[in-house]
Amino acid sequence: HKKIIYAAAGDVTKAHRAGAAFLDTLFLKKLKQRADIVLVSQGGAPKDLNLYQTQKALDNSKHAVREGGTIILIGSCKEGLGEKTFEEWMTKSESPEAMIERIGHDFQLGGHKAAAIAMVLQKADIILVSDLPDEFVRRIYLKPAHSAQEAFDEVMKKYGTEATVIAMPYGGSTLPRPIG
Repeated sequence: HKKIIYAAAGDVTKAHRAGAAFLDTLFLKKLKQRADIVLVSQGGAPKDLNLYQTQKALDNSKHAVREGGTIILIGSCKEGLGEKTFEEWMTKSESPEAMIERIGHDFQLGGHKAAAIAMVLQKADIILVSDLPDEFVRRIYLKPAHSAQEAFDEVMKKYGTEATVIAMPYGGSTLPRPIG
């Protein structure tokens, strides 16, 4: 509700750790195992108006999906990619691997989010449910779907009825942490 609920002061490192520990009580979700399928969104407008913002949910969901799994990223993205440098990296890179390689020697804000998406692609498939045209979604190395149900039905065929599934409706604020 946009009200201060916790404050920490003193030694900067100790204060930061105290603040992080408090946030963990609100947003950390311990997982017994990573899932085959993770459905994730930023939680709707205005947090999902473009892929630059929607990527925040993807970044957290990577901790919930197993190696070789699938993330279904749900976000309107009706305003497109949302940031000039991010758009250039996403649309002009030869491959996801090229984005990862580039960030190592040419760090740029905006480019860092493109590289973050590319790093998730090394681990899992990403299906994007958005208002973006299918061909454009494919061009930025993601798989398009027209609805969360369509995407879910598709991946259930791949993994079968025993598939493990995690839903993260507020992915930008949910911090999954596998235990054990």
